[in-house]
Amino acid sequence: MKLAVVLFNLGGPDGPDSVRPFLENLFRDPAIIGLPGVLRVPLAKLISTRREETAKANYAIMGGGSPLLPETEKQAQALEAALAQAQPEITAKVFIAMRYWKPFADETARAVAAFAPDEIVLLPLYPQFSTTTTASSLRDWARAYQGPGRTRTVCCYPTADGLVEAHAKVIRRTWEAAGRPQGLRLLFSAHGLPEKVIRAGDPYQAQVEATAAAVSARLPELPDVQVCYQSRVGPLKWIGPSTDDEIRRAGAEGKGVLISPIAFVSEHVETLVELDHEYAHLAREAGCAPYLRAPTPTIEPDFIETLAGTVTGALAGSSTIAPSGPWLCPAEYGKCACRNPGAAA
Repeated sequence: MKLAVVLFNLGGPDGPDSVRPFLENLFRDPAIIGLPGVLRVPLAKLISTRREETAKANYAIMGGGSPLLPETEKQAQALEAALAQAQPEITAKVFIAMRYWKPFADETARAVAAFAPDEIVLLPLYPQFSTTTTASSLRDWARAYQGPGRTRTVCCYPTADGLVEAHAKVIRRTWEAAGRPQGLRLLFSAHGLPEKVIRAGDPYQAQVEATAAAVSARLPELPDVQVCYQSRVGPLKWIGPSTDDEIRRAGAEGKGVLISPIAFVSEHVETLVELDHEYAHLAREAGCAPYLRAPTPTIEPDFIETLAGTVTGALAGSSTIAPSGPWLCPAEYGKCACRNPGAAA
């Protein structure tokens, strides 16, 4: 049997010249700006033009481009090796489809079709489902792919054992490497969303908090815990509390923080610039010390094993939506495919 696994992520500019078109692709997505195309397209051009220089400065800190594709390529290689070991009778190949920069879904769809798989597993590298990430990527793939193979979709895996264990291990290693400082507050920081997105049935916040609770349960040595949200932009009210406010609060209380990027599984601009530079500077100003940051799981063995197990579980299931382990969205979050299979269409 030939198996194609497609990993989805947002993508990132590979150099200064691609920053503006990357931003334009992002803001043209109706999942990000829910306006009619006649308004959304010119607005995306305006926003991307205004943000281009600031974004270029951020990517310059990382060498001019995003490390997200190299990070995802390492994950793809590790997953392919894990599948070869676990299922040697299957010829498995792992592909990458990015949403807003290369390789786009169209390019990857052609490569998957040329591979001519019997089975396809769509595996978003967003453990927590959102209409703005997973659903957008899956819709883009459904538009692009016309090739052979039976398709299974993984919608979410916020409390998968290997994901939780990987986060717990990197947090503990970060704490121990710093000399086990006492009085720390563990901040689980995730990308934020406008409140109206959550009120419309998006399960993202509930899933982020479920991941954080599962990780925290494995870290009794760090009992002071807070979930918070970063990257807030624009005039809308966003879910909270915000990460910057929590850093200030910890400083005012004489505490240091250990930040875990709980909704990210690979390093990119929001971890390497926002957390490591902008919020580190804020912590110094706020008297919040020490300021520690745990890495993302990336290719932690526990995380890769969870991805491999999720793929094989999807193949064994009778539904086109793969089971998401112990997690099931509460009934009010009908936008997730674990509750509403149509959400993955």
